[in-house]
Amino acid sequence: MFDFEYQLKMLPDKPGVYLMKNSLGEVIYVGKAKVLKNRVRQYFQNSSNHSAKVVAMVKNIAEFEYIVTDSESEALILECNLIKKYRPRYNILLKDDKHYPFIKITTNEDFPRVFTTRNYVKDGNKYFGPYTDVSVVYETLELIRKIFPLRNCKRNIVENGEVTRPCLNYHIGMCKAPCAGLISKEEYRKIVQDVINLLSARDTEVLKKLKKDMETAAENLEFEKAAALRDKINAVEKIQERQKIITGSFEDEDYIDIYSDEKDTCAQVFFMRQGKVVGREHFILEDTAGEEPGEIISQIIKEFYGGTPFIPSHIYIHDIVDQDLLEEWLSTKKGSKVSLKVPKRGEKVQFLEMVKKNAKMTLEQFKQKLLMDKEIQGTVLKELAELLELDELPHRIESYDISNIQGFDSVGSMIVFEEGKAKNSDYRRFKIKSVIGANDYDSMREILERRFRHGLEEVKNIQERKLEFSNGKFSVFPDLILMDGGRGQVNVALEVLEELGINIPVAGMVKDDRHKTRGLIYNNIELPIKPNSKVMQLITRIQDEVHRFAITYHRTLRDKRTLHSVLDEIPNIGEKRRIALLKKFGSVENIKNATIEELLETPSIDRRAAESIKSYFTSQRQKNG
Repeated sequence: MFDFEYQLKMLPDKPGVYLMKNSLGEVIYVGKAKVLKNRVRQYFQNSSNHSAKVVAMVKNIAEFEYIVTDSESEALILECNLIKKYRPRYNILLKDDKHYPFIKITTNEDFPRVFTTRNYVKDGNKYFGPYTDVSVVYETLELIRKIFPLRNCKRNIVENGEVTRPCLNYHIGMCKAPCAGLISKEEYRKIVQDVINLLSARDTEVLKKLKKDMETAAENLEFEKAAALRDKINAVEKIQERQKIITGSFEDEDYIDIYSDEKDTCAQVFFMRQGKVVGREHFILEDTAGEEPGEIISQIIKEFYGGTPFIPSHIYIHDIVDQDLLEEWLSTKKGSKVSLKVPKRGEKVQFLEMVKKNAKMTLEQFKQKLLMDKEIQGTVLKELAELLELDELPHRIESYDISNIQGFDSVGSMIVFEEGKAKNSDYRRFKIKSVIGANDYDSMREILERRFRHGLEEVKNIQERKLEFSNGKFSVFPDLILMDGGRGQVNVALEVLEELGINIPVAGMVKDDRHKTRGLIYNNIELPIKPNSKVMQLITRIQDEVHRFAITYHRTLRDKRTLHSVLDEIPNIGEKRRIALLKKFGSVENIKNATIEELLETPSIDRRAAESIKSYFTSQRQKNG
């Protein structure tokens, strides 16, 4: 047993990070402290000053550990890394851990390309973004390609280099064919500069130039050319409409504010680039009652900028704690000065007020949708309970499936629906350990035994320590089990539950000859369900989801095995190079089709290794005819 009194006395009078753990040894909270002794002790003192969330967390703390650092700034960095690693349930976590798209211009090439990327790298090229709406990025790129005849091929084209035949894009007027030497580097760069101007809020210069060229063409009676220029002007104006000018400042800025009701919080982040709003993002943070706004915003900054590759020079917020510390951390990550500012007057304050209004509206819409969903799902669950003659509503439904190909890489999956909605955080995957070959019944028996035996052990542990049942991975049992299959799968589940002394109703989701969900088998009787009813829609969703989850896991294992075996056969390619290649190209097929020059752009790949890769795949093609 963990001796709290002794361990609290042993806490050092130094900065560091502390990790709170539950009875299962899982990290449920990570925090940093200027003085560990003072900060950690606060959790175990008078709870009247604690928020409801902290009170709930403290009840589930079975032990804690700490790591001493040399400074508070080191503690902040370590805290961010550990939160990212453990994703503790009581930390503020942004559920949408995204890599936003950027528009990249390869200005370090003689003849630059323009394309979208999610990897922001300090490589000397130009990046614009991040954009939160991917459709806007692709539409902008499409319009740019219509206006500016730039290449979109991946060839390594250099000035005065080898001349090749131009592709179709040249013949339809969408490229000036630098590959064929039909445009100089200087002339090509002028077109690239127009694209940069367009994306850098200097689009008035581009419009002036296009309008002047159109007027000149019209005066010279070149009406087709004038019409083409008119279309380009319309395209530029369409891009302008996508980006609203807000300030006279042409710097990169983010604006963050929150709105909290009596229970939850919505955070809004507005991205401003070159004086224009290019996108916004929101995050719903549940159970934040009693937490200070400055604390919430500080946690959002750590979580959001700890995962995004781009950090602007200025971040405007309404309130914050640890301002100097966070500025130091952000500046280190960015490699240049980052300012966190709390404006007191002027347009920055007004803009933050607009951000907060958006946060309020988003939270209200979220709550309204939640109420509507709850009402609809409550009706569906009531109909399902009546259909199966259950004593209580099936608030939690678990479903299981097995996936394999001819007995190889057998895997099992468990999905969870709560209140009629998928609860992804409770999904579980199982690698089949005891069954050889394609035996779905025995495989299902194995995963059900593992799931419920583990659950019983957790329940016993939780009851002994008087913790919450939601504390474990398997401690919460379902109100209903839906098997992906008919009588055979249902009987396997019932046998396992009976052996373990667990009473949970089990039904089977059966499909027709066209592989569409037909209905449920319960107590050895197939129950008729109206095809277009809400109950049938819910059952179909559950069956599709459990099948998708099982197939995805199986495919991942199969692909890992395949990738590993193929790349391991190539001479001069070890583990480090294999990982680097997969990170850069994403698949063996892309590596196979890459040029020597593209392979050389991969970290740790030298010419010898690149030639070895090309030689291997060339010989494979020859063998396969």
